Amino acid sequence: MPKRTARKKPTKNRTTKKTNKRKPAGARGSNSSGKQASTARLKLVMELMAVPGPSGEEKEIIETVRKKLIAGGAKPSMITLDDTPKKSPLGGNSGGLILKLPGKRGAPRRLLMAHVDTVPLCVGCKPVRKGNLVVSADKTTALGADDRAGASVILNAALSVLKSKESHPPLTFYWPVQEEVGLFGARYVSFAKLGNPKFGFNFDGGKYEKVTIGATGAYRIGIEVHGLASHAGIAPERGVSAIAIAGLAIADLARGGWHGDIHKNGHHGTSNIGVINGGAATNVVTDSVHLRAEARSHNRKFRKKILDEITKAFRRAAKQVANVNGKTGKVKITSRLDYESFLLDENDPCVQAAEQAIRQVGGTPITAIANGGVDANWLSARGLPTVTFGCGQVNPHMVTEQLDIQQFEKACDLALALAQGDEA
Repeated sequence: MPKRTARKKPTKNRTTKKTNKRKPAGARGSNSSGKQASTARLKLVMELMAVPGPSGEEKEIIETVRKKLIAGGAKPSMITLDDTPKKSPLGGNSGGLILKLPGKRGAPRRLLMAHVDTVPLCVGCKPVRKGNLVVSADKTTALGADDRAGASVILNAALSVLKSKESHPPLTFYWPVQEEVGLFGARYVSFAKLGNPKFGFNFDGGKYEKVTIGATGAYRIGIEVHGLASHAGIAPERGVSAIAIAGLAIADLARGGWHGDIHKNGHHGTSNIGVINGGAATNVVTDSVHLRAEARSHNRKFRKKILDEITKAFRRAAKQVANVNGKTGKVKITSRLDYESFLLDENDPCVQAAEQAIRQVGGTPITAIANGGVDANWLSARGLPTVTFGCGQVNPHMVTEQLDIQQFEKACDLALALAQGDEA
């Protein structure tokens, strides 16, 4: 899902405590082997982008990743699926895929992850290279770089580790499902199934140097407005317009500063009435309207305050619209926490490892806080510190979506450096 960066600032360089004797990831071997690796990476991501897998229907892409891992040397006993379909309100035909590898040296277990589901607009994608970009040859579909680029990045790292004889910390690679519809994979996955990692690295949208250390939280809100139908020409006074109730409530929220960009008493958040459906004819007073809305804030209490104000506005409006007999409308409001906010300390070992790895592959880390949700929201909120990097995705969820090949290549180098665990 798209992420908007709320704050970016350069991160101060920190002095490493020991000299890394290895060459930076991506710089090892001859130029010829480097070109071969680059070609293989690009081939892999283009293959994964072409596999359909909208949220809830990820079985084919999960099986594709599983077969790649087995062919790359992973033992079937190392691979499991989580039980997202049993817990998610969406159900689904596959759980997320988990690969656990024992460490070749003593160190905390690390998690590398990237979701495999795409939005429906990506189904039918035909990825083609266009200069330094990958685009969809079919102009009616999105590319699916969100997040097949991330899925390819960690798959490439897993295959490289399986092939290498070099030491590495205990590793878990995780390809969750159903990120696009509520972060359900990351929300419900068992940490025990992941091997109880100590910190995580998530690959999703944007530039590889962006280290997202925090993100907002959001409620999803359903609003049902019920009025009373009547003939709009013969007896409009006998009806109760659900549309009028909804209109009054929305106007109330806008006037009060509780719709859109919200600033109240030093707190900040956003809200949006995004969908409204109702009515069938102009000569009938509409008796039912359904709306979908959201409320976001990094502050949990203020986010709940926004939800409360939306609820109160619709209940007030329902009492204000009455027919000639004094009957009024009713509202029913349901809400669920879509994802919880989080913010990691910049001195957290997870953040420092992320920044050091970016420097190791030749980049300059930029810390960021997002106003959208990522899988790291639920993992971090549940106690597993997780930062998020980009993989070069541009214009996600649009038919103009692109993948910046150079950024993708650097993300591959970064994931391998993190998997090898020698960035500090």
